[in-house]
Amino acid sequence: MNLPLITILGPTATGKTRLSVLLAQHIDAEIISADSRQVYRGMDIGSGKDLSDYAINGISIPYHLIDIAEPGLEYNVFQYQQAVHKTHQNIKERGKNTILCGGSGMYIEAVLKGYKLFPVPENEVLRKEFSLKSENELIQILSKLRELHNQTDTCDRERLLRAIEIETYYNNHPELATLSQPLDSIIFGLKGDRDLIRNKITSRLKERLNNGMIEEVENLIKQGVSEYQLLRYGLEYKYITLYLQNKLDRNALFTKLNVAIHQFSKRQMTWFRKMERIGFNINWIDIEWPEESKIQFCLKKLM
Repeated sequence: MNLPLITILGPTATGKTRLSVLLAQHIDAEIISADSRQVYRGMDIGSGKDLSDYAINGISIPYHLIDIAEPGLEYNVFQYQQAVHKTHQNIKERGKNTILCGGSGMYIEAVLKGYKLFPVPENEVLRKEFSLKSENELIQILSKLRELHNQTDTCDRERLLRAIEIETYYNNHPELATLSQPLDSIIFGLKGDRDLIRNKITSRLKERLNNGMIEEVENLIKQGVSEYQLLRYGLEYKYITLYLQNKLDRNALFTKLNVAIHQFSKRQMTWFRKMERIGFNINWIDIEWPEESKIQFCLKKLM
């Protein structure tokens, strides 16, 4: 089947990777991760990579955009958006389908909606050229570059100049237009009873704390990753760093981190509901359905 991009999203601990791998086996697909922290090498347990999940019954499903950046660096939405477009195109050229899988709402929306995120530098030559023009003249110049749907970019001179600067840059770099194009996608979402998800989060946290997550953060610090940056990564990396700084004891680490992950899960669902309000159609799947029912639901929607 030659399918459009398939997206599988949902809050943490709902089984997104498992469903993506099972579906990928049916439709000959590869998986692109949509997780803002799984891009970093060495951040494995805390980000929930679970790379062994990409193989079922001896069959491995190729995955992408995991372990592509050094820990301690800033990897942003702009870089991710470019990487997804290039990776998706490469997968299509090889005759495969693509599944975008993850819970980072902003990353997913940036790709599906087509955010314009390119860092456009100031154009001193252009600004000097237009310095003597009136605001009405600048509005006419901008209107020739693109349609003016609202007054936001014409309310003052600085906004006008910046808007012209951006549109001129896009015109001179047509390759960027492709990277900011929205990607059509059939979207599936995993949801479930809140208490059930809470229990899954708590159980998983206990397991990860007992199986090397603290040692993982210790190793990152030993490798030179700054504690400040680990705090910025949030959740597991934030609270374990505080614990290693002796600002939390073990009980406080578990309690505070458990609450933070529950709150994060709620924020994820809030983001996905917002996506629905702005026009995205999400086909919801209950996490308690049997795996076969989940797969059949997806396949019927894809046919």
